Amino acid sequence: MRLIKALIAMCVGLVVLMGAALFLLPTQRIATLATEQFQLATGRTLVLGGAVKPSFYPVIGATAQDVTIGNPDWAGAGPMLEAGEMDIGLNLAALIRGDIEVSRVVIQNPRLHLIRDREGRVNWDFTRAATPDEAVAAGAPPAEVRARNVSLAEARIIGGSARIEDAQSGRDLRLAGLDATLRMPALTGPAELRAAGQMNGQPFEVTASTDNAERFLSGAVTQVMLDTTAAGSSITFAGRMGLADLALDGQLAANIPALRPLMQLVGEVGGDIDASYLPLGLNGQLTRTADGRLFAREAQFRAGGIRLAGAADLAPGGERPRLTGQFTGDVLDLRSAGGAGGDAGGAAPEGWSRAPIDASALGLLDADVSVTLNGLRTDLTTLGRTRLGVTIDRARAVLDLREVALFGGQVAGEFVMNNRSGLSVGGNLRFRGIDLLPLLTEMAEYRRLQGQANFDLQFLGVGNSMHAIMQSLRGDGRIDFSQGEIIGFDLAGMLRNLDMSYMGERNRTVYDRVTGTFAISDGVLRNSDLRLEASGFSVTGEGAIGLGARNLDFRLVPAAVRGEDTFRVPLMITGPWSEPRFRLDLEALAREQMRVEQERLEEIAREEARRLEERTRSQLEERLQRDLGMERQEGERVQDTIRRGVEQEIGNRLQRLLGGGN
Repeated sequence: MRLIKALIAMCVGLVVLMGAALFLLPTQRIATLATEQFQLATGRTLVLGGAVKPSFYPVIGATAQDVTIGNPDWAGAGPMLEAGEMDIGLNLAALIRGDIEVSRVVIQNPRLHLIRDREGRVNWDFTRAATPDEAVAAGAPPAEVRARNVSLAEARIIGGSARIEDAQSGRDLRLAGLDATLRMPALTGPAELRAAGQMNGQPFEVTASTDNAERFLSGAVTQVMLDTTAAGSSITFAGRMGLADLALDGQLAANIPALRPLMQLVGEVGGDIDASYLPLGLNGQLTRTADGRLFAREAQFRAGGIRLAGAADLAPGGERPRLTGQFTGDVLDLRSAGGAGGDAGGAAPEGWSRAPIDASALGLLDADVSVTLNGLRTDLTTLGRTRLGVTIDRARAVLDLREVALFGGQVAGEFVMNNRSGLSVGGNLRFRGIDLLPLLTEMAEYRRLQGQANFDLQFLGVGNSMHAIMQSLRGDGRIDFSQGEIIGFDLAGMLRNLDMSYMGERNRTVYDRVTGTFAISDGVLRNSDLRLEASGFSVTGEGAIGLGARNLDFRLVPAAVRGEDTFRVPLMITGPWSEPRFRLDLEALAREQMRVEQERLEEIAREEARRLEERTRSQLEERLQRDLGMERQEGERVQDTIRRGVEQEIGNRLQRLLGGGN
C-alpha cells in the first residue's frame, strides 16, 4: 500500500511540472523538474523516457510516456515500476490555495516488481525526509514544510502486471491482467480500492475500504471492510486491521469450494482434499496477532457435510502450525463419496478396497482438540453420542475414545493413525454391550450372528489401502457373548437327527454364552478355546478367520446328550463370509461312532465278566461245602472261607494223630 504514497509523492513533484507548463517551459525542462521533485520526495529515480504532454484549466495535469521508477540500492539495479503511460490531473483551485487534490491518476500497462528481503526491508517503502540542502538544490524554499491537504479522486491501473518476491516466506507471486481503482477523498478520511486480475494463474477480485487512509497506509490498526473472490473462493471481513504485521480482529466469513487453487494463488503447493470434505467454510470472530497466531471464537466450521461449532487457536510453528480447540457438533458425516462398502475404503462383497488412502492431511499440522458429537457416520460404521480427544504430532494421530455409543453399547480406548513413514493403523479398544448383528452387518456384511457382546481388541495394520491393512493385521483379544443366536442352521436339530438339512435363514442355534480368546497374525485370526453353552448341548471350537481374505476355516465340536450317552458331532464351517459352507466332519464322526461302539462293547464285556465271576464263585462255594464241609459266612471272602476250612481240617487230623483217636 505504500505504493499509493509514491503516487501522491509523484503528484507533489508534478505540481512544479504543472506550474512550469503554464509558462510554456520546454518539455524537457518540465520532465527534469518533475523527476527532481520525485527524487527529493522519495529518494528514488524517476525516468520519463517519452513525451510529457501538459494539460490546463480546469484540470492541470500531464501525460507522461515510458515512466520508470527505480529500486533502492539494496534491491538491485532493475526498476520497481515500468509503465507505458501515466496520466495525472490536479484540481487547479485547490492547488492555488496550497492543497493537493489529485483528480485522476491513470497508469497504463504498468509492470511492477515488489521485493521483501530476508531482513524485512521492502522496496515499496517511499518514506524519506529531504534535507534542507536537497530542498534548496531542487528549488524549493527550505521553510516550506507545512502540511497540505491531500486527496485522490481516482487512481486507476489498467492492464498491469506484477511480481512479488518475499524472501522471508519464500513466496514468489505473479499478477497479470491487473485492473484497479482507488478513491481517497481525503488522506485522513475514508478510502476504497477495487481490483481484479490473476495471481499465479488464479483469478481474483477485491473490494476493500477503510475509514482512515493515512492510518491504514502507515500500518496502524484501522477499521477495514474486505470482500474478496479469489480462485473460486469468497472471503469477507469486517473489523480492524493493521498492515504493519497484518494484525486483525473482526468478523470473518469464508467459503472455499477447493483448497488447491487457493494455495496456488498464494504461492503454495498441496491442498488436495477429498471432495467429500469440500467446500470448506468458516464464520466467526477472528483475531490475528502480530506474531501470526490466529484465534477463532464463536465460530462455525464447515468441511463438506461436517458441521462444527466452537473455538480454536492456530499458532505458527517450526515445521507445522499447531491447532488447539474445543468443538461440538450434531451428527458428523465422514463418509466418502462412495459411501460404506464402496471403493472409498469400506468392504465390498468381493473383498476390501484396494483404493489408496490419502493420509497426507495428517502432516499439515499438529493438534490437540476435543470434540463432542451427537453422532458420527463413517464408511465402516455409525456411532452414537461421541466424545473424542484428537492429538496429532508429526503426522501421527491418536483418537482418545472417551465416550462412544455403538450399536446399543459403549466403546472406549485409543485408535491410532500413523503416517510418518507409510500409513499404519492400530488400537486398544474395549467394547461393552454391543449388539452383534447390526455391528457385523455394517462393518463386514456378515448377518449370521446376533447377541450382546463384550470384547477386547488390540491390533495393528500397515498399508496404504484397506486391503493392505486388513491383510497385515496382527494383535490379540477376547470375546464374551451372552444370549444370542447363530442364524442359518439349527445345531441342536443336526445333533438330534444327524441331519444336515437343518439349514437356512429360518433355522437358528440358540446359545446362552460364547467365550474365547484369539490371536491375529498376517490378517488371520486364530482361536483354540472357543466355548458355546446352550440348553441341552455345548460346543467347543478352534480354527481361523481370515480378516484379510474374508473367509472362514473353523471346526466346531458340539456335544449333545442322547439317552445315557454324550454324542459329539464335529461341524466344519468354511468358505467366504458372505456364503459360508457347513458340513459334518465325517471322519471325526466315524471315529466318534467307533468310540461309542467301543464303549458299548466294553460295557458288554464287563457285564459278561461280572456274570462269569458270579457263576465261578457260586460253583466254588458248592465245592467248599461238599469237600470241606464249610459254609461261607455272610460277608466273608471265599479265600477266607477256604483258609478257615483248611485250618479246621488240619486241626482235626492233628488231633486224631496226637490223640490216637479212630
